[in-house]
Amino acid sequence: FIFHSLQAKMSRPVQARRLEGIDKNIWVEFVKLAATYSKVNLGQGFPDFPAPDFLREALTRALSGGNHMLHQYTRAFGHPPLVKVLAQFFEKLLGRDLDPMTNVMVTVGAYQALFCCFQALVDEGDEVIIIEPFFDCYEPMVKMAGGTPVFVPLRPNPPKDGKLMSSADWQLDPAELASKFSERTKAIVLNSPNNPLGKVFSRGELGLIAELCVKHDVLCISDEVYEWLVYDGKQHIRIASLQGMWERTVIIGSAGKTFSATGWKVGWAVGPDRLLQHLRTVHQNSVYHCATIAQEAVAQGFQRELMLYGKPESYFVQLPKELQQKRDWLVQSLDGVGMKPIIPEGTYFLVADISPFKSDVPDVPNSDEPYDSRFAKWMVKNKGLAAIPLSAFYSEAHKNNYTNFIRFCFAKEEATLKAASDILQKWKQEKTS
Repeated sequence: FIFHSLQAKMSRPVQARRLEGIDKNIWVEFVKLAATYSKVNLGQGFPDFPAPDFLREALTRALSGGNHMLHQYTRAFGHPPLVKVLAQFFEKLLGRDLDPMTNVMVTVGAYQALFCCFQALVDEGDEVIIIEPFFDCYEPMVKMAGGTPVFVPLRPNPPKDGKLMSSADWQLDPAELASKFSERTKAIVLNSPNNPLGKVFSRGELGLIAELCVKHDVLCISDEVYEWLVYDGKQHIRIASLQGMWERTVIIGSAGKTFSATGWKVGWAVGPDRLLQHLRTVHQNSVYHCATIAQEAVAQGFQRELMLYGKPESYFVQLPKELQQKRDWLVQSLDGVGMKPIIPEGTYFLVADISPFKSDVPDVPNSDEPYDSRFAKWMVKNKGLAAIPLSAFYSEAHKNNYTNFIRFCFAKEEATLKAASDILQKWKQEKTS
């Protein structure tokens, strides 16, 4: 009898409603596939080359130096040396005075900064505009906060002259974007440079977004983790520097992407105190604190970069040069085998059109799974090359319109990119023989 009553008590749902429909995650599946089958993994966005020497030396110093307090809690909202140097850096970039204690908050990677934004600023029923393709955590994070995501896609305009497409050829339709703003709109999420496309939004495009934000009194969550990784002399423009935008923007950054150390999980949010005070409330009631030693080392990395700002030996100058060469190399090898790459203006990523290779992977009529997802799974199992389907970066409503593309990461050692190229070359030969 006791056993039965216990069993009966366990029958009500245990899962919180806010988790419904967001439990599936593309990364769990594709990371597992890559670990099982891939000889070459160009799927996930992390470098397989080392972080810079000066950063690793800073970590070693912090770890083994005389300051044993670096092994204890530091200030919850950011280690003082790190928030100070970030404030100095962003003063330079934004052209305004910043208070390190109120205008900067350190988070467990940019991921937690995003989570704090949605939890702190989005209420039940608020609408949040998300530009597609988008980094895939935006949608579930908005939903967990009780908000409603509203999607607006970048639309490709292929060049007429048969040249390769660039990420700049993917653009917002101004009328379509304007139509998404209403009195229910609380925020827009901007990701420039954009993952997965590598698009760097131009001043004109940012001006259009800024104008709509000001007109409708909407916040901007600006994910700028790839801010230093722009190519071909392009310039990353910070939307917070545009008229009327500082007061309504939270800028999100990442030491992982900035210093090629994604496993350190040190990120930050920069913005006005009227917004950041609410992020601090979420932060103190969730993770509370980030690893002191990692923050100390990142602070030293930024101090070095502040001294070398704009000089050729600056890591922020060297890294994009190296990555641009890797990008060009991958573009060439994809183009050489007939997969049409879209040349990215920034980030670690490029998207390629797989149409010429579709004949190898039969279509399954009436399948729920987008074609690019089946293609990417087939490719990792049969060719040993891992990539991510582009449809993973779209909402349910739009993902079937973009199923001819996959995303590759080129922030890899030359040997890794060469091995990927060899797989593609062999595959092409098999197709033509």
